[in-house]
Amino acid sequence: MASNISVDHQFPHKLTVTVVRAKNVTKGALGDLLDTPDPYVELFIPTAPESRKKTKHIDNNINPEWNETFNFIIDPNQQNVLKLTLMDANYVMDEKLGTATYDITQLRVGQKKMESFLIGKVTQVYLEMLLEICTKLDLRFSLALCDKEKQFRQTRRERVMLGIKKLLNMEKPCFLPSAPDEVPVIAIAGSGGGFRAMVGFSGVMKALFESGVLDCATYVAGLSGSTWYMSTLYSHPEFPDKGPKHINAELMKRVSSNPLKLLLPQHITNYIQALWTKKASGQPVTFTDIFGMLIGETLLPARMDSKLSGIQEKINQAQSPLPLFTCLHVKPDVSELMFADWVEFSPYEIGMAKYGTFMTPDLFGSKFFLGTVVKKYEENPIHFLMGVWGSAFSILFNRVLGVKDTVGLSTMEEELEQIKPQHIVGEDSMDNDEEPRKGGTENQNAEEEYNLTAQASWVQRMFTSLFSDSSLFNTREGRAGKVHNFMLGLNLNTSFPFSPGNEVTCNATTPEDEVDNVTDPDEFNRIYEPLDVKSKKIHIVDSGLTYNLPYPLILRPQRGVDLIISFDFSARPSDSSPPFKEILLAEKWARMNKLPFPKIDPKVFDREGLKECYVFKPERGQRNCPTVIHFVLVNIDFRTFKAPGVPRVTEMEKEFADFDIFDDPESPFSTFNFQYSNEAFTRLHDLMEFNTLNNLEVIKEAIKDSITSRKENLSSLPLSFSLSAIPRKKLHKRESQAKP
Repeated sequence: MASNISVDHQFPHKLTVTVVRAKNVTKGALGDLLDTPDPYVELFIPTAPESRKKTKHIDNNINPEWNETFNFIIDPNQQNVLKLTLMDANYVMDEKLGTATYDITQLRVGQKKMESFLIGKVTQVYLEMLLEICTKLDLRFSLALCDKEKQFRQTRRERVMLGIKKLLNMEKPCFLPSAPDEVPVIAIAGSGGGFRAMVGFSGVMKALFESGVLDCATYVAGLSGSTWYMSTLYSHPEFPDKGPKHINAELMKRVSSNPLKLLLPQHITNYIQALWTKKASGQPVTFTDIFGMLIGETLLPARMDSKLSGIQEKINQAQSPLPLFTCLHVKPDVSELMFADWVEFSPYEIGMAKYGTFMTPDLFGSKFFLGTVVKKYEENPIHFLMGVWGSAFSILFNRVLGVKDTVGLSTMEEELEQIKPQHIVGEDSMDNDEEPRKGGTENQNAEEEYNLTAQASWVQRMFTSLFSDSSLFNTREGRAGKVHNFMLGLNLNTSFPFSPGNEVTCNATTPEDEVDNVTDPDEFNRIYEPLDVKSKKIHIVDSGLTYNLPYPLILRPQRGVDLIISFDFSARPSDSSPPFKEILLAEKWARMNKLPFPKIDPKVFDREGLKECYVFKPERGQRNCPTVIHFVLVNIDFRTFKAPGVPRVTEMEKEFADFDIFDDPESPFSTFNFQYSNEAFTRLHDLMEFNTLNNLEVIKEAIKDSITSRKENLSSLPLSFSLSAIPRKKLHKRESQAKP
């Protein structure tokens, strides 16, 4: 994709109003005898966000001078009217002295104008007004990568070249990149799956770091549980000087205790204060805020003030791959399996590639109108984002607390299938007549289990009472994340493909309905719809609720990824079940968005059986298509080898590795388990470290193939074709454009 593709958008107007002074302020003959006015002025534009402003009051003054200036952001295509109200401040109730209105269309752009408003018969109020076009917006409207990411890629490419040469030591020169353009773009991807995904990804990242593969990667993309590990790793003050080994040891200690202990009063006080502060500032609060605090206190107890933008220092010299995180924007009345906009987060930007709208991380959550910030809030801490990225668990609150249903469902995926079409936001469809039973770990005694569950119930009642809103817990809307709509007021194209101008279909030789044979035909059938730009707030939820791999982040054509090393920790019915459900959904999503993706043949399971990883390559003639190495969560060779090529000898070694992931009904690796014993952590961590290292040669061969492909086909790189080759499309449009 050409690097300078901009997105058409509306330029809002800024109205600057200075309340200068008033003359002959009166309350009437009788009123003036009793009390001299304490006047102030209120300004109100109904069509503007942050629509009300007011001056300070001036005591006992009939000719006050305020000289206070206020700014309004307005839509030039609406009928904007300014209402002025003169007020008298009183101890009990302020008194209205009179009103006046002004049609803002009378102002000419760029001209400053003084207006006098008659209030009653003798009072005059003087306003100075200036109407300007906002040419510098706070949203970036473009399909291109931001300048900071472009610079990162350029610097990272030099490091990746060195990393590949070191990894492929002693290889023939033909397998090594000899020029920057021959360096492949490699992305690591981690799925969701709660603490199971987080712990598994910790083992993966240790293997990739110590083997040198991570030095060859440009991106690390995560979803849900994998983002929790990425946040823990990248926010650590000693990363990347110290690798995952040291950080993983700290993580193991933190997840060994029951997280419900964080609901003790000394912690609750801090939560209440933070939530009250956020709510009082005008920001929405849902249970996701609380859940984010619990996750943060568990994983980042000493770094609760960490911000996403702070991670920039970890990549300022391209010393680490660029981390990418994700959540979904969903609609209140539509299943996220049918409609969802993918929101991407990096230390540089947050936004939606579908609409070509991005902002710096410090602006996420602020109030926007027509691409301009009208009220800025402090940047959200990363633990809030962790709550959003993994919000499937806050949505299913009772399962988080360990209060399991009598009629149990073994996986989150199975439970989510029972959710009615409104899904995340809307009326709660959980059965209310199912009798709860106490949860906990096998190491807790019954009394401790009961106390923790009762304490959680008390906390639920307390927070519900605090916010006078039972929906905080009892509806999915109250448990989904919620932020101010940063696309408020924009006019969006009603059919906007993820990759406009890209006419390459996913699998040209694949029958159109082949993927639908193994997926629900209704999935994604409304993905081309735009979000509601009239809604003041948007709901954001766990991306795993549509499918459980972060492919949309790394399939953006502008990123030009050649090789995806993907780790899927998704739950399966059994250890022997085919592990392709999520990647088949990724293929379908890519095809519907006209993005090249290798053919995923589920019959490979019949031909090759269950393996630690599968390689899916582009078909012959398929351009700009990445190779995918699909790692799955299985325990095969690990049972007999403690390291690649090193067999287990002692009974203790064999017993340690003899465990199932999904078949054991008492397995600690449930999607809803938020406490890992040291043994459970070590088993899962070491399993995924082993599986990664056990297939290191597969990774090396794929890297060599990517280099060869680049050497042979440099002219077809996705970033190289010209702007003139792309059909001109108005992505955001107005019937009447205001030009600067």
